[in-house]
Amino acid sequence: MTTICVTGAGAGIGRAILLHFHGLGWRVIGLDKDAEALAELRQALPTGEALLLTCDVGKEGEVKRAFARIADWLDGAPLDCLVNNAGIADPYGGPLENLSLQEWQGWIDASLTSAFLCSRAAVQLLRGAEGGASIVNVSSTRAVMSEPDCFAYAAAKGGVDALTHAMAVSLGPDIRVNAIRPGWIETGPWQKQGERHDPDHREKDRAQHPAGRIGTPQDIAEAVEYLHRAGFVTGQHLNVDGGMTVTMIYED
Repeated sequence: MTTICVTGAGAGIGRAILLHFHGLGWRVIGLDKDAEALAELRQALPTGEALLLTCDVGKEGEVKRAFARIADWLDGAPLDCLVNNAGIADPYGGPLENLSLQEWQGWIDASLTSAFLCSRAAVQLLRGAEGGASIVNVSSTRAVMSEPDCFAYAAAKGGVDALTHAMAVSLGPDIRVNAIRPGWIETGPWQKQGERHDPDHREKDRAQHPAGRIGTPQDIAEAVEYLHRAGFVTGQHLNVDGGMTVTMIYED
């Protein structure tokens, strides 16, 4: 049976990826530091088919402990796919002169350091996959375009892009490595119960997207599935943004 590990699996994009692959008949492993969100998922997933672990993936010791538990649970079976999805959802850090080093490091650790730590911990498990394994890193369109006051978030996601092609070169052919750059993805309905909310989008919000709508976490889950199955694709960065980044928006 094929197995996928998703970081930041408790809510939003990570939750959608985990449930999507479970629906495909995969065994799923989810890591998140939000124990309450993971408890909700445990109620929805059969115990033998899912391993959900509380883990701050930006901290080396916690990652080591989590992947030791994962190796035990796999019991000699390989890991087929790792999705480095964890990160701080809010990209806005305020004016540069007010951004503390601690705040900066928080964004870097949540997205970039976590991708390094989890990939390093998973690599031996991935190398055992029959027919090859894959890593999918969740980056952002802000790796290549910016809004004001998103310095640390943009830098972290730009680092994820660079880490992606560096790992693709070094880990192939056994492991392919690609990145997804989500655009505007509405995660409100995919939060844990206490934070769940319905989207309220304006017509001009939808008009920013040639696809005619704002993205959903399911769009990203399907992109992960494509990148895992696309055996001749590695080192790539796939924008999943409804065409937003290729649209010229003029102010009235």
